[in-house]
Amino acid sequence: MQNASLKEKSVFSSYEKFVIAIIAIIQFTVVLDFMVLSPLSAILLEEMKISTTQFGLVVSAYAFSAGISGILAAGFADKFDRKNLMMFFYIGFVVGTFFCAIAPTYQFLMMARIVTGIFGGVISSISFAIISDIFKVEHRGRVMGYVQMAFAASQILGLPIGLLLANKFGWHSPFWMIAIFSVLVGIIIVVYLKPVNEHLKIKSTVNPFHHLWNTVSNSNYIKGFLATVFLATGGYMLMPLGAAFGTRNLDIHKDLLPVLYGVTGVFSIVFGPLIGKMSDRHGRFKIFLFGTILSGIMVAIYTNLGPTALWIVILINVIMFLGINSRMISSSALMTALPAQKDRGAFMSINSSIQQISGGIAAGLAGLIVFKPESETAPLLHYDYLGLVVLISMIVAAFMMFRLDKQVKSQQSAIKKESH
Repeated sequence: MQNASLKEKSVFSSYEKFVIAIIAIIQFTVVLDFMVLSPLSAILLEEMKISTTQFGLVVSAYAFSAGISGILAAGFADKFDRKNLMMFFYIGFVVGTFFCAIAPTYQFLMMARIVTGIFGGVISSISFAIISDIFKVEHRGRVMGYVQMAFAASQILGLPIGLLLANKFGWHSPFWMIAIFSVLVGIIIVVYLKPVNEHLKIKSTVNPFHHLWNTVSNSNYIKGFLATVFLATGGYMLMPLGAAFGTRNLDIHKDLLPVLYGVTGVFSIVFGPLIGKMSDRHGRFKIFLFGTILSGIMVAIYTNLGPTALWIVILINVIMFLGINSRMISSSALMTALPAQKDRGAFMSINSSIQQISGGIAAGLAGLIVFKPESETAPLLHYDYLGLVVLISMIVAAFMMFRLDKQVKSQQSAIKKESH
């Protein structure tokens, strides 16, 4: 038992623990910037005299600009030290967030969200490329588990902090908080993060646009990109109208929504590292399949609910997000093992773009499937249809992840044979 404990403690060096922490914090700031806009909708609609369609454009502008910039940056992603690349895009993200904090008009805010998306949308792909370069493939599951905690933390903090600051100091204040905190994070990155440039030792004469084309046209990578499309569809479709479904269909008072999100987020933080560890120990696809079955059952139940007690909704949400996080963590770890070292930056950048764009399209499709009656209190219609589409996408994603898992195992086996 003592030897096992010592072995567990020695999995990561102190510097590796720092890298995990700083990447998790970076992800936290980027996701929080995206999450915090949602609870500001009521204030912005009134103060800026804009329609719900215009507010939706502000939200989607980030996703689509992030997706486009990721594709454009992919060809250059493996040409630079990943630390320098991270700092370039993180500075741009901070500038975009600062513009949001000073935005006086709707048009200015739209421009600010586009700038934030152009830079912020690439940061996740650089983070995953750094993880792939620094950590062994057999440990990446637990690394992704810790990084996934950032998403859960942003879920807990995004809604209540955004509303609290906005109500007290105005809607600009959440963006000021993120911008100031991100500057401090940037200083820590500059001072303490070491260069990440091992991939530069692999000499390449291919120009950036050929590198982009070679990555996009690689048949093995295409399978990963297609899997991401279905993963994003299943992950994003329930999100946009989740709050409205909770208040209208489940009969939960809007003041209790932060409790629902908060409790779900706390459990997600607890589960994240455990899921990562199980993914490394028992196999990424096994954990992904477990998550698919569990979340699939919960989605089928959740999307067919009527008025329900809050504690039951919280219980269903906690179990559903246990399944969703199991899928996200295990699939992220699996995706990092797919590209060759020389292609990691480009692959991660394109994959992140596909995720952003697919998520934006999925959110738009959700709005087309679900019907909102004119009455402000009438339940949403066809939310069960949305659940069915999500279930189908989850089944297709599971089949594709099974094939990817076999491919990655084959690649790793070939690498081991070459090393011997």
